[in-house]
This record gives sequence, structure tokens and C-alpha cells, in this order.
Amino acid sequence: MKKYLVLGILFLLPITAYVFFASGKNNFATLPLLTPSVTELQNFETLNGKPVRLENHITVLGFFGSDLEAHRAYAYNLAHKIYSKNHKFNEFQFVILLPKGTEEQARNIEEKLKQIAPTDAWVFAFGTAENIKQVFQSLKSNITLDANISTPYVFIIDKERTLRGRDDDEDEGVMYGFDSSNIAEINNKMSDDVKVLLAEYRRALKKYNTEREK
Repeated sequence: MKKYLVLGILFLLPITAYVFFASGKNNFATLPLLTPSVTELQNFETLNGKPVRLENHITVLGFFGSDLEAHRAYAYNLAHKIYSKNHKFNEFQFVILLPKGTEEQARNIEEKLKQIAPTDAWVFAFGTAENIKQVFQSLKSNITLDANISTPYVFIIDKERTLRGRDDDEDEGVMYGFDSSNIAEINNKMSDDVKVLLAEYRRALKKYNTEREK
């Protein structure tokens, strides 16, 4: 009996230790800060003519350009893998910047997105090409916009308008954005990083509420 007990302990102890430390890493990790002071969305309007802001929101920011139909599949990837799982989190939003004149394309895609999840926190925002380029350049990333003012890459912006990402990714080194055309990258790396950032804000809120109760 003692022999089996000792064998059981020797077998379970490493597994228990691994689970403990892995859980601790996930619970207390923070997502690296890459670029502070991303430009606020001062001159953009939604399909309903309302303003949109980065400040005080956790934002997935995209630039899908003048040919939105070419990015339709990328929007669906993001909706399935990221948005549908997180859209109920307070202050979480998707913002896709588009040049004025693409409103009808956006309405068509929005109708399809509603079949995946409610689009209350998914925003198509419209501005001039200059407005879009200004916001993009403020990210100070190693990614460029194409001739249609678009890129398949999307970016995670925190409530203080700081670009978050990876500073030691095993494949990219510094990882400013996530390629929405790459299902594996969205499903694994981006999904994990969004979870880390949301957990970071949950901890901050819990700490704030605890201190108020003292």
C-alpha cells in the first residue's frame, strides 16, 4: 500500500506543480506595452453618425481600406475566433477604420457578422484617407498600408491608448499586430494576448473594488 502511495505522489507531484505554475503565469502575466499615445479617433463617425473613441476602451483596431469586400474573410475570422468570445466584456470593442464612401460595403458585411454575434461592440468608422494614415502611423509599427489604405493586420490598443503586443515572440521578435488572414495566428497568439489583457483589467478592477470596500 505504501509503495503505491509513494508512486502516486511521485507521479502526481510534478503534474500538480506544473499546473500551479502555468496557472500563475496566465493569471499574473501582462501584455507588453509597445507604442504609447496612439492617435485618438477625433474625425471618424460610425454608420449611425456617432463618434468613436479609443480612450477608456480595449480596442481591436483594423484598417480594411477602400475594398472592404477583399477583407470579408478576415472580418469573419476575427468575428469567429476573437469577437464572439469577448464582445460582452465591458469597454471591449472592435473598430475597423474605413475611408468615406465605403458605408454600403460595411452595411453588407455587418449583416453577415450579426449571424455570428451581436454587433453592438463592432464598429465600422469612417474618415478621410489622411485621418486613417495619421492613426496608422501613430502605431509606429513595422507594418505598412497598401494602395487601398488597408492591411490584414489588426492591433490591440488598451484603455490608455497604448499599443499592446509581443516584444519577444518566438517567430517575429517584436509583434505589433496580428495577421487576420492567418487562422492559426488569430486562434492561438492573438486569442491568448486578448485573454491576457482582459485578465489584466479584471485584476485591476477587482483590486479597485477591494480597496473601496476597506
